[in-house]
Amino acid sequence: MTDLTDPRPPLPGWIMDAYELLATHSCDTVESRNRQSIPRDRALEVLRDASEVDLEDGDAAHALSRLIDRGYLYEVNGELRVTIPEN
Repeated sequence: MTDLTDPRPPLPGWIMDAYELLATHSCDTVESRNRQSIPRDRALEVLRDASEVDLEDGDAAHALSRLIDRGYLYEVNGELRVTIPEN
């Protein structure tokens, strides 16, 4: 179900599952100024290997692209940073 308080455009459930999985695998680092982030290569690896989403290479890359395009993630120097909407 779509969260009506989230200003970001909605995405299909399987892509939102990928987002939630990446958010749980991201960590706060000094390099990312204490923002949740995960290296892009690691994010693809997590998505391909996770039994929760069961994605192939192309699907994992597509999910990342959609998450970036819609503002759920943003990329800085190969790191994907998780955006969390302010309610």
